Amino acid sequence: MFTPFAKLYAGLLRVLPIPQRLREWWNRQAPHRQDRYAMLAPLVAVLFFFTAIVVAVGYLRIEEMEREQEALRRDVEYAQQRLRLRLLERQEDLTRLAQQISNQELSTTQFRHRAEVILHLYPEIQGLSWVTPVSGRASSPSNAAPGERFRLRASQGYSPAAQALANYPSATASASASLTGSLDAFAQARELHQPAYARPWLMSADGPSWLNLFLPLQIQGRFGGVLLAEYSVDALYDYSISADVSARYATSLRSASGQVLAGSRVPRPKAATSSNGLTAWLGWAGQAEQQVLVSPAGTGLVLHAQAYRASQGLIGSSLFWLVTMLSVMTAWMLIANWRHTRRRVQAQRALLLETSFRRAMENSMPTGMRALDPQGRITYVNAAFCAMTGWSEQELVGAMPPFPFWPEDSHELLAARLEDELQGRITSSGLQVRIQRKDGSLFDARIHVSPLIDANGQQTGWMTSMTDITEPNRVREQLYASYERFTTVLEALDASVSVAPLGGGELLFANKMYRQWFGDQNLGHVQLSSQAGHGGMDTPAGAAARDRDNQDAVDDLAGLPASSLLDAADDPAEAENAEIHVETLDKWLEVRTRYLTWVDGRLAQMVIATDITPRRRAEEQAAAQAERAQTANRLITMGEMASSIAHELNQPLAAITNYCNGMISRIQARQITEEDLLGALDKTSRQAQRAGQIIQRIRAFVKRSEPKRVAFEAGALVDEAIELADIELRRNNVRLTRQIADGLPNLMVDPILIEQVLINLLKNAAEAIVQARRPLPQRRIDLQIQAAEVDGRPVVEFVVTDRGHGIAPEMMGHLYEAFHTTKAGGMGIGLSLCRSIVESHQGRMRAENLYNGPQAGTEAPEVVGCRFSFWLPLEPEPAREATTTRGDKPPSPSPQEDDRIRT
Repeated sequence: MFTPFAKLYAGLLRVLPIPQRLREWWNRQAPHRQDRYAMLAPLVAVLFFFTAIVVAVGYLRIEEMEREQEALRRDVEYAQQRLRLRLLERQEDLTRLAQQISNQELSTTQFRHRAEVILHLYPEIQGLSWVTPVSGRASSPSNAAPGERFRLRASQGYSPAAQALANYPSATASASASLTGSLDAFAQARELHQPAYARPWLMSADGPSWLNLFLPLQIQGRFGGVLLAEYSVDALYDYSISADVSARYATSLRSASGQVLAGSRVPRPKAATSSNGLTAWLGWAGQAEQQVLVSPAGTGLVLHAQAYRASQGLIGSSLFWLVTMLSVMTAWMLIANWRHTRRRVQAQRALLLETSFRRAMENSMPTGMRALDPQGRITYVNAAFCAMTGWSEQELVGAMPPFPFWPEDSHELLAARLEDELQGRITSSGLQVRIQRKDGSLFDARIHVSPLIDANGQQTGWMTSMTDITEPNRVREQLYASYERFTTVLEALDASVSVAPLGGGELLFANKMYRQWFGDQNLGHVQLSSQAGHGGMDTPAGAAARDRDNQDAVDDLAGLPASSLLDAADDPAEAENAEIHVETLDKWLEVRTRYLTWVDGRLAQMVIATDITPRRRAEEQAAAQAERAQTANRLITMGEMASSIAHELNQPLAAITNYCNGMISRIQARQITEEDLLGALDKTSRQAQRAGQIIQRIRAFVKRSEPKRVAFEAGALVDEAIELADIELRRNNVRLTRQIADGLPNLMVDPILIEQVLINLLKNAAEAIVQARRPLPQRRIDLQIQAAEVDGRPVVEFVVTDRGHGIAPEMMGHLYEAFHTTKAGGMGIGLSLCRSIVESHQGRMRAENLYNGPQAGTEAPEVVGCRFSFWLPLEPEPAREATTTRGDKPPSPSPQEDDRIRT
């Protein structure tokens, strides 16, 4: 079919003098191609016309911008030469001043006078300073490393950089900007013996900017510091840039990073300026700009100039918009006409495509499709329906109920379902039926029904889709059986199991034990998970308080990425465990929590609680028995020391009696003065206090009380233990020597229990010496207390060394067993209790024999004594009897304590 455009072009080809080859090529083209070319030719002509106009205007714009760029380049180079000349002149003057300082021709006063003259003559120089390095080591100034320490000998004018160097390394944060480049420039001037410029820097965002010049000083052939000149970049800009350049361009002095130090703070254009690019002559680029480095300041100072925009470019031209509007209108009319002529052809193709697509879609679907008319006759079946039932399309189309795929024993039921289907009483979820294949086999199917509507909006029948659900039903039955087994096992557990989503108030799962303890609500789950997450509760009262505070609590990890929680849940060692007390149940529960992904994809928390009340009660009874054993041990020790204590008390009591009798006799004879009477009474009082202290010490040691850890000095602890054990030692003629290290920190211990350990060890050492029948010079016990380090933890070590026969090798393995002793009248609970006390303080006890030579040799070495030692940590770890959570670590000592421990 030829369009009017194609006929018009065919007539033009016949009339115009067109080459023969072109005519032949046109005749060989198909009609639809000729139609396309006839439509594209006017569009191409319009585009060529529009392009010619744009290129012509753009060419003029490029020439104009090149002239502006060349003028800008000349003016910027002229301003850069003026700025460079001014810096060189000032550098020469300052170099002469530095040479005079190097030759020691100027004193500090003269330097200040000369600096004041230079500051007056050159306003761009704001400060002059004489800075010398000061080394912390015994080295000459020439070998001093810059940045170690600086001294400001003399200065004149504003000198923030010099003050920052003088205060280095204790300079404040406000001086860090000047220090950053000043240290590098100082090092460069020292190493190269040449003037060095530091990077320009700003005091603040809107504050002044500075440029520092470091001139090296060579005093007597050695490096003697620098002469620091501080330029104001603003003043340097004002006195160096001419008014003509500032009027034509937005000029500024900038750092290497583009930060404006002085001058006009005009923002840079969004697009870079190009002299021959498309964006330049279209007017989309910014103003012309030029920047050059300012020598001799190096790469740190850049002179930047940007021309003020004087024209709007091609985009702002009215001619451009007029040509664009006419071109767009012409192209729009041509395209509209072409679209109208091709719309009918496209509609025909779309209809054919839609028919082919729907047929292909129906044949590829695994779902069977069946169409019924209002009387229930089958009017259409697809290939999937035929494959599913085994009947062909010819056998099914036109069939009336009962259909051949209905089972014989279900005709009445399926007829009723068909009636519901024809009346539109089928729910959106469909209905499930049993279908019989042609070979007699049966399968389950789900049927969905929708009305068939024609082009006029009238219903012409029903469309039924059928899906084979035999396999899904089988899987569902297996899953249900598995669920039944799973719930049966969980319901029979003697532990509570509950699952709840993070941040939600619902309970996803709870077994029988949970429902018996907490009911059907999630309050029990929240209580258990919150207390387990906070480390458990040590007392029922604390558990009740935490339960009230966490009724509406949300899991601490709710809202966090689930990947890290699930990765931790895969590792059994990462599960959180805690032992808590539930007051409402009066039970101790061991709670284990972990995170998992629920069946609906949500992140959930599972809590398993096991009743451990019998175990906790057994542990409490064992602790009570151990405490009673400790008290009994102290009573036994005091019983053995009773005679010695009586002898010790006899001495102060006898002294009191003698003093009192003497005073009575002298008073009766009137032979005593008031001064002698007061002296005798004072001595009597001291003897009475001594006896009272002995009694109080015995009562405090024997008194049974709850263990209470307090901060106690190690030296005082040893003094009190020795005071009680000294009676037994003197009775056995055993001498005690002690060595206590200076500066030992306080220990968090129960002093009565640790005293009991020391007394027991000292008493055993004395008895070992007596049994060995050592001579008097060897009847000695050494007690040493010192700071040490065990497994990276600071500790205090107690060492008791005797001169007895030591411990038999066969007894080493049974040394700490209860009721196992080597003494004739011993009970065998002393060392067992001592080790229990030390381990309750998170310490360790050790025993070893002392020999008179190396243990490896041809002759058996002789045992010359025994050494008992135990150590206690400075900062015990918090008790973990209620919980053990991942990530717990012992607290580290503070830096002050760590330094004191190492010292």
